[in-house]
Amino acid sequence: MSGKNAHVVIVAGAGPAGMAVAGSLAKAGHEVIILNRDIKFGGLAEYGIFPAKLKLRGGLKKQYWDMLEQPNIHYLGNVSIGNGKDLTVEELRGLGASAVVFSIGAQGTKAIGVEGDSAKGVYHAKDVVYHFNRLPGFGDRPFEMGKHVAVIGVGDVMVDIAHWLIRYKKVERVTAIARRGPVERKYNPKEIRMVCANMDLEGITAEFARIKDRLAAVGQNADEVLKGLTDEFTKCEPKVSETKMGFKFLASPKRILVDANNRMRGLEMEENKLEPKGEDTAAVGLKQYYEFPCDSVVFAVGDKVDETVGLPYKNGVYVTCPNKTGNDPDDSLFQAYDEASGKIVEGVFLAGWARKASEGLVGVAKRDGDWCAEVVSRYLSGRTAGSQAKTVLDKLHTLLKDRKSRPVDVKGLRVLEAAEKAHKGASDCIGEFKFATNEEMLDVIERGKA
Repeated sequence: MSGKNAHVVIVAGAGPAGMAVAGSLAKAGHEVIILNRDIKFGGLAEYGIFPAKLKLRGGLKKQYWDMLEQPNIHYLGNVSIGNGKDLTVEELRGLGASAVVFSIGAQGTKAIGVEGDSAKGVYHAKDVVYHFNRLPGFGDRPFEMGKHVAVIGVGDVMVDIAHWLIRYKKVERVTAIARRGPVERKYNPKEIRMVCANMDLEGITAEFARIKDRLAAVGQNADEVLKGLTDEFTKCEPKVSETKMGFKFLASPKRILVDANNRMRGLEMEENKLEPKGEDTAAVGLKQYYEFPCDSVVFAVGDKVDETVGLPYKNGVYVTCPNKTGNDPDDSLFQAYDEASGKIVEGVFLAGWARKASEGLVGVAKRDGDWCAEVVSRYLSGRTAGSQAKTVLDKLHTLLKDRKSRPVDVKGLRVLEAAEKAHKGASDCIGEFKFATNEEMLDVIERGKA
């Protein structure tokens, strides 16, 4: 497809979902302009998966580089979208592209909602993950964890954080805290291999003895469940620290306990019991409280989208159209929708975590991007192409120049990549060198292109 049938589409966000949308639409012959908040492309693939998974990251990086070298894909990094940012949503829509896709992830953070959550030593999982992956703004920020760290949540993110604490911070103890019981744990058994050499088996056995009656009350046999949990501790990665890792089940944090300097000294916990809820169980508080001493806590409780972007927003998500279209995939699920006017936002689509926050990781986001591209293709097939790519890009560059923005194109990324590869000494757990700030990266790029 070329000439009059080729449309210009702007994709905001270059994570796995955005790159999938861009790749599919470019393959169909459209001109795609990718705008990304970070200088580097990749999103969660660059800044969200555990650094040790370098093979996965390397494979994705190669695919993305190949895609960005295509003549009908135009990449600009270091361009943020939202009110008071480089460009507003309205300005994007006014550039003359036939459609705009937002795949900007879930950049908001769910409120912890626990008294004392502003104390020193209280962290969000996303911030910690960004820190050890060297996302500018987080990489060089101090994360003082102390000796004993509690992690709220029992999913794969908890395992990644425990892995970092055990292998690189070498703290004394990590405790994963779950509102429900061991049967309801969410992590992948393969992931637990990263940390199982450090499991405190004695402590875990004692924890099961403590909750065994509450498990029995919902028909769960503590001995069998304990065996199932510990049987997964096979093929463990070699031990590199003396950190002890354990679990605390049927426990909800109610309050952060602080010292005179507003530094965390522990958690006030409530004991829970399990109640059947359909096929599943629910945690119900018993109004029995106790203190759990720890030096810091990481809440791995999910994300929400950033409401300051300027897309229709409600209850932590961007609003999509409620009217089913009967297409497969359903167009309405991907179309931005303004509830006030009761109309879809013409030509504006959502994909990945921007559409469904914290839903799966790289593979799920990619699939969502592919579906979104199908929906956008259907939308474009019924329309006459608007402005040419050159016209849209010229308008875009003029706007960015007026704002004194410093966008980074593929040539700039190549300069940066060469500089980082030439740098001796990988920084801690990443296994590769990364500049910690945007300023350092921009200096390297601008010097290299001069």
